[in-house]
Amino acid sequence: MTDRYRDTELRAFAATLFTRAGMEADKAAVVADVLVEGDLLGHDTHGLAHLPPYLDALASGAMQGVGEPELLAETPVVQTWNGRKLPGPWLVRRASDWASEAAKTFGMGAVSIQRSGHIGCLAAYLQRIAERGQVLLLLSSDPSTASVAPWGGTRRLFTPNPIAAGWGQGGSSVMMDISMSITTNAMTARKRGEGSRFPAPTLLTAEGAPTDDPNAFFSEPGGTLLPLGGTQAGHKGAALGMLVEALTAGLSGHGRKDPNPGWGAALLVLVLDPARFGGAAAFTAETQWMADAVHGNPPPPGAPPPRLPGERGLARKAEQRFNGVALHPSIAPLLRARGDQAGVAFPAPL
Repeated sequence: MTDRYRDTELRAFAATLFTRAGMEADKAAVVADVLVEGDLLGHDTHGLAHLPPYLDALASGAMQGVGEPELLAETPVVQTWNGRKLPGPWLVRRASDWASEAAKTFGMGAVSIQRSGHIGCLAAYLQRIAERGQVLLLLSSDPSTASVAPWGGTRRLFTPNPIAAGWGQGGSSVMMDISMSITTNAMTARKRGEGSRFPAPTLLTAEGAPTDDPNAFFSEPGGTLLPLGGTQAGHKGAALGMLVEALTAGLSGHGRKDPNPGWGAALLVLVLDPARFGGAAAFTAETQWMADAVHGNPPPPGAPPPRLPGERGLARKAEQRFNGVALHPSIAPLLRARGDQAGVAFPAPL
């Protein structure tokens, strides 16, 4: 039986470890909240699994726990920041709030960020803005590393480059978080560690052959993650990956053409306010019609009905907040070990 933990206790545990490691308290609280949110939604490769590497990054100086981003450019609706390797969850939360306020007046607000710390699970930011009746789009890349080849190539050029979006829908939220590759670096590493394979080809070997073996990614020379669409339609995922590069590294002014200073994500945070477009009521009516049409669409015989993007994650979040968070078996021992090192007790299971 899988152990479960109170989400409030996991947040307090993570925040304490971050502050002990030198992160300012306000930043530590946000980072802990975002990581636990990832686990609540079921994105357990991008939740508290990132706590140990975040602590290591603080210790090495690869992540900065103190300070403010540098404002590089500004208009009433757009800001560009140098994130100065500050914690990514704190930067994204702050950027989302600024863009949300700008959108209330102008219909949209956007923050472009270079040199951000790792931001974790993109879906973890969506509900907060969607519940304000606004639309959040979040795009991320990392110019310091690469794992996906361009369509027709065999060498790594860009990262999985996720796109996330969320909006309010009849008292709930529609949320999507989609990488422009079939799988992610984190899931590939987990599969390798477990000694398991993917259920279908999700990678290319260094020679360009499709494979389900995660070890191909760690060979020398390394294999690559297949773009979204796989062997049949990967040109679409690769094209979308290049779009993310343009809207993150391109707009923020720092990317793959520049010297590699170590990890530093490039981000675009965009908030739209339907009230300043066709009106909030019209937006809600249209999106509710679509939601009803999705739910009413007949499934194949014996299959469950269609669901909205994010519906399963939000149901999982509600269940885990009530019954406790079921951490992936690999995560709790790592967290407990970091707690022991810092003299912080890991929460007892329920």
